[in-house]
Amino acid sequence: MTSLCGFFSPALLLFLFIPTITSLSAPLLNRRNAVLAIGGATANFADKIRLANAEEGKIDMEALNAIRFKKEAANANPVTKNTIKPTDVEKVDMSKINAIRSSNTFATRNLKSVIPISDPSPNLSITGSKGTVLKMPRVGYSLYKTPAEEVVRGTSLALRAGVKHFDVGGLYDTNDEVAKTLRQYLNIGITGLDLSSENLELLKFLDATRDIGEQHGFGSSLSSISSPIDGSAGRSTRRSKVFIHYKLSNSQQSTDSLTVKRIVKKAMNDFGTYFDMVSLHSPLTSPTKRLTTYATLLELRNTGFIKSVGVCNYGVGALKELQSNNLELPSLNQLELSPFNTHSDIIEFCSDNKIVLSCAAWSKLSSTQPLEKGWDSIVKIANAKGMTKAQVLVRWAIQKGYACVPRSATMSALERKSIAENSYGGVNTAPDGSFVLTDQEMQKLDSLNLDFKAGALKRRDGWNDSDVTGTKWDPTNFV
Repeated sequence: MTSLCGFFSPALLLFLFIPTITSLSAPLLNRRNAVLAIGGATANFADKIRLANAEEGKIDMEALNAIRFKKEAANANPVTKNTIKPTDVEKVDMSKINAIRSSNTFATRNLKSVIPISDPSPNLSITGSKGTVLKMPRVGYSLYKTPAEEVVRGTSLALRAGVKHFDVGGLYDTNDEVAKTLRQYLNIGITGLDLSSENLELLKFLDATRDIGEQHGFGSSLSSISSPIDGSAGRSTRRSKVFIHYKLSNSQQSTDSLTVKRIVKKAMNDFGTYFDMVSLHSPLTSPTKRLTTYATLLELRNTGFIKSVGVCNYGVGALKELQSNNLELPSLNQLELSPFNTHSDIIEFCSDNKIVLSCAAWSKLSSTQPLEKGWDSIVKIANAKGMTKAQVLVRWAIQKGYACVPRSATMSALERKSIAENSYGGVNTAPDGSFVLTDQEMQKLDSLNLDFKAGALKRRDGWNDSDVTGTKWDPTNFV
């Protein structure tokens, strides 16, 4: 039988057999290039695998020297070749390679989940079942407080702008409209979205923003990867790139596991697809109810109905409650994070326990009087960089290492344009990189922290007025 190596080049084989990873990081590309540069065609498959799967940031010099030795032997004269002993070249121990391979995942490596970075990639890695790693688009679109009559338009504009992460929930009462739009996109593609009434200039801006978002961060080697084709043939690819985050409202939590399963499965049936993540919208229920609901979500994940499990508005107390009940910690914690309320204790706990952080919408920040002085600082940064204030907040969030889900209505032309401006492509549109916040600008924004609580902000996202006991009240302190 003809060997597999006879059909494919060594470089292609390396790509085919390296374990699945969520992003092509620079260290991996550098290791692979090092192998190709030094070994060329003489470096065998096992040598390449050994280097490519080495721990990030390190080079296995023994393997590298072995490759160099083989290459020198191949180029030597026949007399020299005859003097080379097989034992001079180190044998590759596949058990060691497999050990490195199994440890080189987000779920098992000793990494923090919150990593500040000036030029963040489009996706964050989150944990799924059995240590698998999922891609979650770093910037999404929230349907919080979006009127039902504006949801179809807003979701369509977001998809046209390249947004692939949608923040939906039982509390928002707009699932039918979101589901209808997503189904059209998944079944047909961009051409399935009804944007015929939109201004041509806006559509051009949306398309340009989408292109920038798709290309930014991948480098020239991957810039030629095209979007999935329109029509049913591209549905599977389109669905694999969309991330649907569904949040169970407090009224959807239950002490009965079967009830929770029915609620989640009905919601998925309404959307016509699976959910990439299901979260508890808040901890503001009884311990039995939230723990039973959470444990049921883990069961649904482990049996393949949903991809991952998260929480929203959980403080350290609520997260430790999960630990004390021997429940696996969530993949994500979404809460109100801003320069005015940095939740440093929650960030530290989540980062140490591989829980990704996501910022909820910031719609109340600009209209709250105690924040006026700090808001002026955001305005100055925005004006100096040619950005909007919302774009500064998005950049702050993703450079801190968080995901974020900004929201926007669609009634005005400015609101419709802001959907694209606040997307991943929108905050990377400056060709000279001037949208990147400097260390000094990030420090200035971090200095605005007032530990400003949800009770003072008057935000109601996962709770009602009756839950709030005063200006010092915050859902993260409930447990």
